This record gives sequence, structure tokens and C-alpha cells, in this order.
Amino acid sequence: MTTRTRHLTALAGLPLLLVAVGCTPKAPGAQESPSSSASASASSSEQSPSSSKGVAAFDASKHQTQSKYSSPDRTSFTSEAKPEGFAAAPAGSGMQRYLDQKIDWKGCDTGLECGTVLVPLDWDNPDGDAITLKMKRKAAGKDKTATLFINPGGPGGSGQDMVGNFDATSFPTHDVIGWDPRGSGESTPVKCGTPEQTDAYVATDSSPDDEAEWGSLEKANKDFAAQCREKSGALLDHISTIDTARDLDYLRHLVGDEKLDYLGISYGTYIGSMYAELYPQRVGKMVLDSAVNITTDESVIQAMGFDLALKNYADWCAKQSCALGTTQKQVLDSVTGILKGLDAKPLKVFDRTLTQSQGVTGMVTYLYFGDQGYSQLTSALVAAKEGDGSQLLQTSDMMNGRNEDGTYGSMMYSFPAIACADSEDPGAAGARKELAKDIKKAPILAPFFGPNVQCSFWSAKPSPQLKLQGKGAAPIVVLGATGDPATPYQQAVWMADQLESGVLVTWKGAGHSAWDLGNACVKTAVKDYVNKGTVPKDKTVC
Repeated sequence: MTTRTRHLTALAGLPLLLVAVGCTPKAPGAQESPSSSASASASSSEQSPSSSKGVAAFDASKHQTQSKYSSPDRTSFTSEAKPEGFAAAPAGSGMQRYLDQKIDWKGCDTGLECGTVLVPLDWDNPDGDAITLKMKRKAAGKDKTATLFINPGGPGGSGQDMVGNFDATSFPTHDVIGWDPRGSGESTPVKCGTPEQTDAYVATDSSPDDEAEWGSLEKANKDFAAQCREKSGALLDHISTIDTARDLDYLRHLVGDEKLDYLGISYGTYIGSMYAELYPQRVGKMVLDSAVNITTDESVIQAMGFDLALKNYADWCAKQSCALGTTQKQVLDSVTGILKGLDAKPLKVFDRTLTQSQGVTGMVTYLYFGDQGYSQLTSALVAAKEGDGSQLLQTSDMMNGRNEDGTYGSMMYSFPAIACADSEDPGAAGARKELAKDIKKAPILAPFFGPNVQCSFWSAKPSPQLKLQGKGAAPIVVLGATGDPATPYQQAVWMADQLESGVLVTWKGAGHSAWDLGNACVKTAVKDYVNKGTVPKDKTVC
């Protein structure tokens, strides 16, 4: 999986967080603290675990790889830092010390239970340090037949937050569990710089126009990478999606399920695909919505999805005779003019400043919601055109996980940590060449997104680049929306094709997440598969 932009995330949880402009958005990662503790997890009424044979096992030599880049500029240095959540391993020795562990579920939020478990920092060294995973559950009650694990995307989106807003009634015989993947939310989160340092990083011009700005961008990413290593220590070396898939297999074991039922959105599709590759025989009912690119084909990039979404918005706006123009071209010219203006003259917003980078992030955030976000996007753009950048800054803050008090939620740090652990990169010089190619593919927004140099100077080496095929897995339903801005539709086609048992369901609609935004056809296909085992016809179009 490759990350093409520095601040843009593929997060399906956004529709659950965005509220009307002028209200206060709930920041990613904000939730009540579970009442359970790591030490309390030794006792539980949870049902007996399933067979422990090979739980969380991984042998890289048994999988094909698909490397493309060599990450030439990455460095590595040590830090003894241990973020909150590090702990001594449970009593015992080797893997058995974890196989004997149980989840201690305790009531927390209304209608929910919270649980805590320890997992090895390094699954290949179970006698070493442990880290903490936090999760929430909506219990099905006496009718329970299985567990549905869910993930909202990111990387680094909070599964715990997702549970509270998830329509569990669609899956009445499933316990629904959302967990914060390692390094995110409350699960031993990645730590980086101070709020002031992070503010400066977020405001950095991500689309350099000259060598001085290139130098500033590279220095900002070097500094950010160093801050993350200094505060997070060895956690950065054990935070890949391979590690998370091993965690997920362990959680499946703890709840006593022989097979994994799973619904993952956006980056959550990468977790699901990775699980299917590592443990194909344990795949139950798996639904992967708004697929990321699991191939090495980069003929379709994220910026192309945003270009398409912006054109769709421009068509809508023109038909409304909106204040930005009466033709698609006029609207697009207005939008790009506003963004270019922010480069030359950032807007003051009380004691802060809206830069071009923040304006781009704020603007594209609205595109995640398809036509449901168009009116608010128009309001934000017109206000910025008239000198008021508050609405764009608010949505930029939401996307970046910046809280009202100036602190940042964990996703600001977990996103790059996980993304850079998962993906190889061409280095800083290679990023310049890639940017030129990107601009040809997505001429409207790629120039504003700028080069992807975030991983170039990261302080952890990439994980093995596995070719995700899931040979021998049960049918895996892949959902794709034709107007998805963040994960272009072609990526769903590629995922369904590369996964041996992939089944493609297409929603002709705009926005990010066919499950959240899609029509009854999509909902029925998913519910019938998870609840009844009815596999939808491949290439179904809704």
C-alpha cells in the first residue's frame, strides 16, 4: 500500500464525525476511558477460546512479495521511550502467556462494554515488552452466533469510536467489536512532537514552488520523523498492518470464534486483505468497503479520485448558479483561485492562520460526503473567497485531529507511523519525479497536494511488501463507489481481482464508503452475506 499525500487520510469514520459548519466536530480518538485495566484482563466470563494452533503466526517466507521502491533516504536510530500502554508481558512464558489471557468486559458507554488486553510489542518475541489494546463491544445477547470485527479506516482510525455509531441492528446475531489498532486511539498510541511543533508541521507548505520551499518541506518531515522516534521508541518498528493482522487473529481467538467475520472500510480494507493473506483458512464473512490499492499499479492515484469528485461538485454548483460560477470551468477556476490565494496570502482566523496546505485539506474533507457535503463546501469556499477562512480551518483541524485546546488526537501521529511502516517509497529525489507524473494524472489538485515525502525520512524500515491474494479464503465481498474521492473506484476493481476469492459490488454513487452512504441494494447485499451467507453475484452493480 502506498501513501500518496501527506495530510490526506482514507478514513470512513468522517461521516460519523462531521457536523454542520459552526458546530464543534468530535475529534478522532476522543472517547471515554474504559473502566477496565490491563491487570484486570486476567479474569473474564468470556467463552472458551477456539483452537490455539498457529494463533497470530506469520512466516514471511511463505508469501509472495511485490516490492517497487527501496526507500533510500530512511534512517534509523534508537530511543528508549515507551509511550503509555507499554507493560510487562502476562505471567507465563512464550506464546502460552497470551493464549491463557482473557478479555474482561465491563460496562462503559451506554449499551457498550469495554475491554482491555495485552499483546506482544513483537509477536516474534512474546517474552519481551507488551503493549495494550483497547476495544468496545455491542453485544448481541442470547441470539449471538458470531462476532463482527469492524474498522473505520485511517490508518489509525478509532474502532472504539466506530462501534458507538455503528448500526449493529443490521447484524442482529453478531457481537460487534471495534478496537483501536496498535499505535492509535487508546491502544498504546504513537507519540510525536508538542502541539506547537505539530501546528508548525501541519502549516508547512506542502506544494513547494522553489528550492527554498523544497528545503523547508524536507526539513519539516525530517524533524517530524525525529520527534516521533524520540517520543515513541521501538513502537515505530512494530506498528505495520502485518502486526495489526496478527493482533486481529489473536482477538478472534480470544472471543472464541473459529472464523473471522469482519467489515473494514478504507484502510480497513488493507487490514482485511492482509488478514486474508496471512490466515486464509480463518476468513469467515469478510466485507471490504472503499478499497485501498493493494497492487503495484499506480495508473490511478488518490488525487485522480479527488479531481473527479471536485468536478462532480463543480457541475452541481454550476447548476445551482452558485456564487462560485455558472459553469464547471468557472467553479473550478474559483476553487483553484482561492487555494492559490492562500499560498500568496494566508488568511488570519482569530489568533491562527489558514495556510494553503490547511485550506486544501479542509476543502477536500467535504468531498468525502458526496452531494451531502456540497452545500457546506460552497459555504466554506465562498467565505474563504470573502476573507473568512474559519470554516476551512475547522474542517482541516477535524481531518488532522486537532482539538479545540490545540492538542492533537492520536491519528495525526498514527497515520504516518502505520503508513510508512506499510509502504516503501522512492526517496526525496524520487518523490519529485513522482509528483511530475501525478500532476499529469490529476492536474487540478495534485499540484496542491505536492510531493509525498513524509515517508522519505521516516526512522523505521518498511515491513515486507506482501502480495495480498488470500489464496483459499472464503468469498470476500469488495465494495466500490464510482465517485469515491479518497479511494478511487478502480482500486476496488483491482482488489477484487487480486484477491483470489474477491467478489465486486459496485455502487454508482459519490462519497467515501458505500456501506455508510450507499443505497438499499448495497445494504442488502452486505447484510445477506454476513447474516445468511448469501454471496452476491460478482460484479453486481447497485
